[in-house]
Amino acid sequence: MLEEVERWLDRRSWSVADRPLERILAAKRSTRVSVVLPALNEEATVGDIVSVIRRELMSESVPLVDELVVIDSGSTDRTAEVAAAAGARVVARDAILPRIPAAPGKGEVLWRSLMVTSGDVVCFVDADLRDFSADFVTGIVGPLLTEPDVDFVKAMYDRPLGDTPGQGGRVTELVARPLLNLHWPQLAGFVQPLGGEYAARRSLLERLPFPVGYGVELGLLVDALHTVGLDALAQVDVGVRKHRHQDGQALGRMAAAIYRTAQLRLSRGHLVRPRLTQFERGEAGFTPRTYAVDTEERPPMAEIAEYARRRVA
Repeated sequence: MLEEVERWLDRRSWSVADRPLERILAAKRSTRVSVVLPALNEEATVGDIVSVIRRELMSESVPLVDELVVIDSGSTDRTAEVAAAAGARVVARDAILPRIPAAPGKGEVLWRSLMVTSGDVVCFVDADLRDFSADFVTGIVGPLLTEPDVDFVKAMYDRPLGDTPGQGGRVTELVARPLLNLHWPQLAGFVQPLGGEYAARRSLLERLPFPVGYGVELGLLVDALHTVGLDALAQVDVGVRKHRHQDGQALGRMAAAIYRTAQLRLSRGHLVRPRLTQFERGEAGFTPRTYAVDTEERPPMAEIAEYARRRVA
């Protein structure tokens, strides 16, 4: 590990317990905090997450979160209804920037969320978390309120796979961590580089391109490093993250998209064909299924005319 990274680990890796809620609230002052949940068919979990945030972080006594928005990206279940009933503002992905046809993918939803939120600090939380704790929000928002030179904070945690501790980050260990260690060794200290819980200053997010799909977490992390430098990045231990796990083929598609995102940022060598073929056994044997690896990226939101007009207004 680089000496720079060892120093960073000592200086920019914290525990949620390092910042009591009282300290965070005292530091908040006039800073607005938005929490965004990207959601697709998450009726089983989104309501509990919204309820915890509203009850513990949006009360008169604890006014930490100013805005809680669920961006529904085309759910066919009761996600939108459950989220609204729990107290979130629900916005349909396709209603945001309608002149730009929406692409499928989580990154697309996060990018569009900047258009319908107003916080100086924007906190992203996945909507499939189980046994959700408000620590996921306070942990990653806290440094942005108490440390003026920190711009981007990721959550770190244990990720069990079923009852097995520490085995939930399969794509992280097999793809993302090797890529970061080999090509961006300054980022080797991040425990959960692909984690979906992170917060950043709007002033940074609006300057970054957003990969539309699975590559968004790696892309934002790499681009944040190049934009503001390692010392402006941080991570906070928030405990244990429990969520729905995907099957092996879905993980394969995720891995390919993350590799492609990294490849585009390396900007050297021949760009491989952005397709991934997987095999499923059927009655006649193995059947090939070919998927496009999402390579589209949205430009920095600061370059979008509607966003610029909204800021002027």
